[in-house]
Amino acid sequence: MEQKKILIITYYWPPAGGPGVQRWLKFAKYLPDFGWKPVIYTPENPNYPLIDETLMKDIPNDIEMVRTKIWEPYQLAEKLNKSNKKFKAGQFDVGENQSWKSRLSIWVRGNFFIPDARVFWVKPSIQFLEKYLKENKIDVVVTSGPPHSLHLIGLGLKHKLPHIKWIADFRDPWTEISYYKHLKLTKSSDKKHRQLESAVFKNADITLATSYTDAENFRKAGANAVCITNGFDETDTLETPKGQKSKTFTLSYIGVLEQLRNPENLWKALDELVKENIEFSKNFSLKLVGRIDDKILASLENSSLKNHILNLGYLSHGKAVEEMQNSDLLLITNFPNESSKGIIPGKIFEYLASGKQILSFGPDKADVEKILEDTHAGKHFSYIHSETVKQFVLEKFELWKSGDHRENTQQIEQFSRKNLTKQLAEIL
Repeated sequence: MEQKKILIITYYWPPAGGPGVQRWLKFAKYLPDFGWKPVIYTPENPNYPLIDETLMKDIPNDIEMVRTKIWEPYQLAEKLNKSNKKFKAGQFDVGENQSWKSRLSIWVRGNFFIPDARVFWVKPSIQFLEKYLKENKIDVVVTSGPPHSLHLIGLGLKHKLPHIKWIADFRDPWTEISYYKHLKLTKSSDKKHRQLESAVFKNADITLATSYTDAENFRKAGANAVCITNGFDETDTLETPKGQKSKTFTLSYIGVLEQLRNPENLWKALDELVKENIEFSKNFSLKLVGRIDDKILASLENSSLKNHILNLGYLSHGKAVEEMQNSDLLLITNFPNESSKGIIPGKIFEYLASGKQILSFGPDKADVEKILEDTHAGKHFSYIHSETVKQFVLEKFELWKSGDHRENTQQIEQFSRKNLTKQLAEIL
């Protein structure tokens, strides 16, 4: 039987690194098993914040690639202020860390590039893909954001070719994401963002969300929304020797850590443990893998944790998975406000697959908390907890000391990439 074709419009594609690339890379890897042939449309000359060549191994050998050039204003922004390099990864300075240059850059980014700085790729892509879709049989078109400007490509194609089936995939929310309120938007800019988001929700045949709460919120805003979470790929997990005690009790953070998700109460609890508990101090390591904000690193270096930090920087995805499995406790953080309770960071699923316990921070009643409870994989705290966080870490340290490293995770098969792709195929 001939496979149906799905056109995936995505900014992030290998050799791009980071979590944004993996969702549709993994879907594309497994979709042929369920009768779908993926075609990838992506920029010819993207300005990626992270590179990871190892992800190339997951690209199907016979995949069809379609590319066109994109113009992005990030080089201009970086000339104005070096810290604007963070913009490419959706980060920026906040609060007392903001210089006047940062404030100006954020204002320009929020009000002149709506919805984001990849917006200059929208019109050329609509023009190119309208012709492509007329000349090629495509059964479904997918747009994946952020960058949410890619959804405007889908919206434009839907207006020109109303018969096309269009899925808008939101890896993160648009106007409900935590940093939205930090963009220094004028009333007219805010209105434009919300009008465009609403148009995407109402015109897409299906809106995909990566969390249960986001799907519910999207439905309230007029979308035909369905949740398919991110997950873990069983082929990425490593077999680590069981029954071996690590040399030190290692708490690891793996990924991007920005100022808006900085768990200051955890650093306080660890600082106290190092000062108060000689045994903990002798045996504790804080391992950082990925892109950690300079201001956070400086703060840690000025604390009692200084001599306990192992900062490995950005590693390939495969090496990052290895570091997860060489840890005793894994840290994950979310934005603190209630509107972010639906965000489920993608790496939590690889954390689950590692079998290690997870220490999570974010708003109360978050979707992450539900996953941790259902899988018995760890504990979730708000950013105001300190003493209970300290007790939790100490409890895990005592288990480590005793040589108890049982893997307590349960029911995680539902989050395997192949099972999630099966769900997607059923929706398609």
